[in-house]
Amino acid sequence: MFYWFMKTFVLGPVVKLLFRPWVKGLDNVPAEGGAILASNHLSFSDSIFMPLMVPRPVVFLAKSEYFTGTGIKGKLTAAFFRLTNQLPMDRSGGAASAQSLNAGMDVLRNGSLMGIYPEGTRSPDARLYRGKVGVARLALQARVPVIPVAMIGTDKVQPIGKRVPNIRRIGMIFGEPLDFSRYYGMEDDRLVQRSVTDEIMYELMRLSGQEYVDEYAAVVKLRLAGKAQEATPDKASAGPGAVPEAAPDTAPVITPDITPDDVQNPGAPTAAAEDGPEAPGTA
Repeated sequence: MFYWFMKTFVLGPVVKLLFRPWVKGLDNVPAEGGAILASNHLSFSDSIFMPLMVPRPVVFLAKSEYFTGTGIKGKLTAAFFRLTNQLPMDRSGGAASAQSLNAGMDVLRNGSLMGIYPEGTRSPDARLYRGKVGVARLALQARVPVIPVAMIGTDKVQPIGKRVPNIRRIGMIFGEPLDFSRYYGMEDDRLVQRSVTDEIMYELMRLSGQEYVDEYAAVVKLRLAGKAQEATPDKASAGPGAVPEAAPDTAPVITPDITPDDVQNPGAPTAAAEDGPEAPGTA
């Protein structure tokens, strides 16, 4: 009830008025039955914008920290996430993460839509990072299609660390459903998990026009945080206007044949490269 009220009378009208989202391929979302909406993750607001454009309710796996906050703000955030059909996802690995995925499995087997960010966290620099294989396990175990969803421009609306969003137009592209039925019964095979995940990430790269980096976003964030911490003692001596030089990324990148400008054009994007990214491993 709360979900539909917020979507129809509160958030929905506000988002459409202020951010004027353009949407392509919405008919690729099935009218019934379980399916995974696998999206790139540029901003906190992705979890608000995308479900508002989908006619059916979307259940998201959100990081568990959103559900465990303290104080008034933390409790309000937790209440909002629960009331908007979001489930806590423990990202620590092991049994805790497996339990979170089992909750997602129940959602899919009940015939609902589940939204997942295969990167596991927001991109630190608007590039697309290596996907985690949990999305493959869910798709194969629940035997549901995966619809790739490219969020466009949400990083400009609400960059990491910004609380008040900028008012500008955003977009999203829903790709054709990916059928992995050829792998059913092989969900425990790590090579299969990686192959399925890479295929999903390639489609996200093609639809979004993002540069692909063959490294986990969480690892990059930790490295950037470490560099920032190392640079802190030098700030006083360097002067108030000094900015520490960022070390270049060493991970290989793969780019599609389309640019973000092409994607943001309401016309159809141009064709991308035929071959996807080379499988980066089995982990």
